[in-house]
Amino acid sequence: MSHNTNNRVERWLDELGEPVLPVPGFEIEAGRTAVVIVDPQNDFLHPDGVAWGACGESATENNTVANLENLMSTAISTGMHLVISPHYYYPTDHGWKFEGTLEKLMHDIHMFDRKGALNLDGFEGSGADWVEEFKPFINDKKTIICSPHKVYGPQNNDLVLQLQKQKIEKVILAGMSANLCIESHLRELLERGFEVVIAADATAAAKVPGLDGMLAALINFTMLASDVWTTRTAVEKMTTAVAEPACTG
Repeated sequence: MSHNTNNRVERWLDELGEPVLPVPGFEIEAGRTAVVIVDPQNDFLHPDGVAWGACGESATENNTVANLENLMSTAISTGMHLVISPHYYYPTDHGWKFEGTLEKLMHDIHMFDRKGALNLDGFEGSGADWVEEFKPFINDKKTIICSPHKVYGPQNNDLVLQLQKQKIEKVILAGMSANLCIESHLRELLERGFEVVIAADATAAAKVPGLDGMLAALINFTMLASDVWTTRTAVEKMTTAVAEPACTG
């Protein structure tokens, strides 16, 4: 497929050319497919967020906010399940006795901090809050909002349970950040028997001297997922999957 080189992911897919590994592909099936969005929060995706300094360049290159908005709005308009896996830290989480590298950083910069599990004081507009453009879709009464994950993957929240209870077997995965929470969600979902495709320009990652999280993610997405799509491709396929049954009846 030829890509219009509007963002870094499209350029990367063009440069990759013909795949050197087998591509299983991913077919959307109405009722069995969900859009899962990880960490659609201000600390990652708003210029005032505490991680914007590291992730902002990648988010801008990928047009991530607009792509996530497009993906979520399409999920709502087509009636596809929209599932959110958020990231929150409460005061007790700051009492952990040990941390990995980026766990320590997130705690040091108070990323995703809330005053308590049942306390929303100061939440509105905070770094832990949803990006404003996403709120109409996340606040939709049918959107499933999972309990928070705490490190990178969904092993400690109820994402898998929520998907299984809806008899979802296929996932279109996007959100933040690409080589950390998205890749960790991808790996866990694969291990639990889900088919997963990545909407790769609806993600972004930290870019710091000598370390390019988006490149690392793109390589691993290509090696792990059933396919890697642009948001444009995902939206086209989501719309077609809903329209096809009506056309064949």
